[in-house]
Amino acid sequence: MDLSRRDALIGTAALASAPILVPAAAGAVTAAEKQAPSFYRYKVGEILVTVVSDGVNTFPLNDNFIPNAKRDDINAVLEKAFMPKDKVSIYFAPLVINTGGKVVVVDTGNGPLAKANSKGAVGLFADNLAAAGFDAKAVDMVVISHFHGDHVNGLLTADGQPAFPNAEILVPANEWKFWMDDGEMSRATGERMVGLFKNNRNVFDTALKRKVTPYEWNKEIAPGLLAVDTIGHTPGHTSYVLSSGPNKVFIQSDVTNNPILFAANPGWHAFFDQDADLAEKTRRRVYDMLVADKLQVQGFHYAFPGLAHVEKDGDGYRVVPAPWNPIL
Repeated sequence: MDLSRRDALIGTAALASAPILVPAAAGAVTAAEKQAPSFYRYKVGEILVTVVSDGVNTFPLNDNFIPNAKRDDINAVLEKAFMPKDKVSIYFAPLVINTGGKVVVVDTGNGPLAKANSKGAVGLFADNLAAAGFDAKAVDMVVISHFHGDHVNGLLTADGQPAFPNAEILVPANEWKFWMDDGEMSRATGERMVGLFKNNRNVFDTALKRKVTPYEWNKEIAPGLLAVDTIGHTPGHTSYVLSSGPNKVFIQSDVTNNPILFAANPGWHAFFDQDADLAEKTRRRVYDMLVADKLQVQGFHYAFPGLAHVEKDGDGYRVVPAPWNPIL
């Protein structure tokens, strides 16, 4: 093949302008091995919502994860969704809401200790929050949906200090009553429940000195943010309706965990639902409402960024992710 002088000159110019690639040292972490900070913004009327990823935890499927479902059935659902067999992935996505002149954080992720223990798979909320342009010291309110570690542990820094030192911490009144009850704590059995009481006492007693504001259901706890009862997952588990003008989104907290499993199969009981039968009733009630009202939903454990619609699909539901929007 013959090259003209012009072709040769173009090729020489391209080589001259190309970056010089230096091989990475063995074992070094390169930029290609890291993801960009994970946050996503959208608007509900005049309210700006920023979804901030806390990461994703992937672990082997064990027989107790969904005690009322067979492993083969769980794997069939995973394969249908093009997910690997015998593994479960759980996503985490706290929110930052700019509403009525307030900066409001909803749930706080797994916290810095989980980041260290998972080698950066989870516990990324603080890093991604800063990358999204938020100063933790400028947060006005932190709203907690329930007292599981992936929602409350981010209230503390790595050295056990308040992560949001100037924020009012709002907690569901029924949730606070249960976990702060010494009698309930004395009756707790099993490693998980005993561990939850210990963790919650560390967060809210030792670190925060019980400086919280309990809130009731069916009340607006921040401008445009209505707290609603979605119990079962825990005794005071709370979700929210965020409204601005005619626009609404339902913030479902943990009404389902990974929707591939639990929206499609609302009768499946996750081992971490404290009252599994009640959690199922709540799940069906909420999802029937989402379908009937064609209401968008923001899922804490949905794949990032977790904004979607829901439609009925047989005895279960199908989650339809909202398309990514590059502008607000």
